[in-house]
Amino acid sequence: MKRLYMERIISHSDLRAGEPCVKGTHIPVRVIAGSMAQGMMREEILSEYPQLTDEDISAELMYASESVQQESVYALGN
Repeated sequence: MKRLYMERIISHSDLRAGEPCVKGTHIPVRVIAGSMAQGMMREEILSEYPQLTDEDISAELMYASESVQQESVYALGN
């Protein structure tokens, strides 16, 4: 699965200031992740961004998962 996102998610300094995007598009990973977090279904995202494929969405989710695993997350106090 890791290979899936490595082939589909790219980051170049000349593309959206290095923000990770789906290859062949200028759609940032954060846009897709944010859409899903707001409750959009894959079919809705694919309709909204017809240049994406279902595999692109899977790759984005895997990329996001791997990114979070490499960060330190701290609980915020109330």
